[in-house]
Amino acid sequence: MAGSGSDFVQLHNHTHYSLLDGASKIPDLVRRTKELGMTAVGIADHGNMHGAYEMWSEAVKVGVKPIIGIEAYTTPETARQDKTRVHWGTEAQRSDDVSGGGLIAHLTLWAETDEGLKNLLKASSVANLEGRVMRYPRMDNEVLSTYSKGVICGSGCPSGIIQTRLRLGQFDEALRYAGELQDIYGRDNFYIELMDHGLKIETQVTNELLDIAKRLNAPLLATNDSHYVLEEDRGAQDAMLCINSGSRLDDPDRFRFDGSGYYLKSAEEMRAL
Repeated sequence: MAGSGSDFVQLHNHTHYSLLDGASKIPDLVRRTKELGMTAVGIADHGNMHGAYEMWSEAVKVGVKPIIGIEAYTTPETARQDKTRVHWGTEAQRSDDVSGGGLIAHLTLWAETDEGLKNLLKASSVANLEGRVMRYPRMDNEVLSTYSKGVICGSGCPSGIIQTRLRLGQFDEALRYAGELQDIYGRDNFYIELMDHGLKIETQVTNELLDIAKRLNAPLLATNDSHYVLEEDRGAQDAMLCINSGSRLDDPDRFRFDGSGYYLKSAEEMRAL
């Protein structure tokens, strides 16, 4: 899944348009991509497409192909106007249950064609106008299906519906939802994402994700949840998270990223995972 720099692409990258979460500036991201010998790079900012034009213009300057995407907030299989908090597990499983206190899940989407880019822009607009709950502009299955043409879908990070169902011990529900996404985007355009940042919530479901991919004959996609360009940029992103949560760096209980490796990794580093 991770070959040489020229044939491997980092797709799951958050830029500074993932507000107070991503610390990668787009010019730095595309330049580093070029340095690593990669011919293309993707973005997948949280809930918005604000970086689409800057990504395109900066990438073409250095001869890197831009792949525009979004890490969409989706509903937990409810209608986008429904603000009900959903929990699929028991009280004891609450920490593994639906993200955002029961309001959201994550799903990664990338434009494969010009039509796909237009569809992502439309879907993002609908999410903001009709699906917003608190700070989350949410898409439901109707939006995903309506604006699916020309779009590639990845199963996302641990906050995805598939991964959440698996952590709760609900394999059949995870398989069902994966099948629905495959029906929406097509057999060749739905990928099972695999991540490894040294987190139990990732590794505990890896084998079941592989099983789902095998049962659906779905391709695999190795991604890295990049939030900053260089490994040494971690401190800057950590400070940004403090601003986001209104906490201090010396607060032991503040929100922070567990695990490691949330930077733009080379193909060789991805292969070593």
